[in-house]
Amino acid sequence: MDPKSLWQRYQDWLYYHDGLGLYLDISRIRFDDSFVATLQPKFEKAFDDIAALERGAIANPDEGRMVGHYWLRNPDIAPTEEIRNSLIADIKDLEDFAAKIHSGEIHPPQAPKFEHILSVGIGGSALGPQFVAEAISPDVPPMTIHFIDNTDPAGMRRTMTRMLDQLPATLILNTSKSGGTPETRNGMLEVKAAYEKLGLNFVDHAVAITMEGSKMDVDVAKAEGWLREFYMYDWIGGRTSVMSGVGLLPAALQGIDIRAMLDGARVMDEATRSRDIRHNPAALLAMAWYHAGNGKGEKDMVVLPYKDSLLLFSRYLQQLIMESLGKEKDLDGNVVHQGIAVYGNKGSTDQHAYVQQLRDGVPNFLPPSLRCSTTYLIKMTLK
Repeated sequence: MDPKSLWQRYQDWLYYHDGLGLYLDISRIRFDDSFVATLQPKFEKAFDDIAALERGAIANPDEGRMVGHYWLRNPDIAPTEEIRNSLIADIKDLEDFAAKIHSGEIHPPQAPKFEHILSVGIGGSALGPQFVAEAISPDVPPMTIHFIDNTDPAGMRRTMTRMLDQLPATLILNTSKSGGTPETRNGMLEVKAAYEKLGLNFVDHAVAITMEGSKMDVDVAKAEGWLREFYMYDWIGGRTSVMSGVGLLPAALQGIDIRAMLDGARVMDEATRSRDIRHNPAALLAMAWYHAGNGKGEKDMVVLPYKDSLLLFSRYLQQLIMESLGKEKDLDGNVVHQGIAVYGNKGSTDQHAYVQQLRDGVPNFLPPSLRCSTTYLIKMTLK
């Protein structure tokens, strides 16, 4: 394609959202107008399905539950007044608790204030809070945060050893939706043992983030008299829980404006509800991925953020995308074994490895979705 045509195509397909400062360029993906037209019925069905989700349709037939993480960002669209009011109350409760922790109104027995956070969880209960902490926490947060997100005994002991002097002033967030996740339980027991070794009472530092009635709720937190509990909803999956108490509580404790987080997510939700594909960034990305992967995920996705604070973005997307799309069967029950493999790292450093293969190696990756210069990169920036 000649330079003049490329420039026109760039202008035709460049997406920009003024409120979010987001640019999206899919112009180098070689779909044509007829391809866009063939996908229109699929998009119309997708938009209808999303609208049904937000109205409270049962979207998880295996578990018979709704899927409503959208309501977290905008309680006004929740399908019932009860859910709406509960969500509004949750935000205030999280903010009030964080404020009392920061002021010292709630404090540990051996220190005037809680100054540190230890988050114990795995998968969606860890990746989302880790990503938020790395991406948007203040340079000097009111509380520092540490994570135990693996079952490696040596790794857990290393974390506890490094925090040894901090433990008297550490708030422990134990996160498990089911309340019975073995990895989280093992981490909690390791932390509990470290506190007992120092002669400290673990329950004075322990907070549970779990479902009401779970094993952690009934058999542990309530039975032992933990400091506090925050409840999760059954209609929120782990990989989409970052805008619930799972992600908002540690964010608030780090001094992050959680209402601004939710407002930004709500604005993006609204942008992705546009039925005009050219003005819907999610639809544009979906169309680009569908075209590049032949509708079957035949190409891998490479994510190379060029902002240090987005280092964990590729890891977060790995779970979000691969767990969501990596399926044996499609919606009609046909065996398809499909999905999109995601890999990546930090752009400036790792482009010397990644881009060498992307440019000259096996062409098994998606073309650029958000493009930087002439190399095949995904560039994500936060203002």
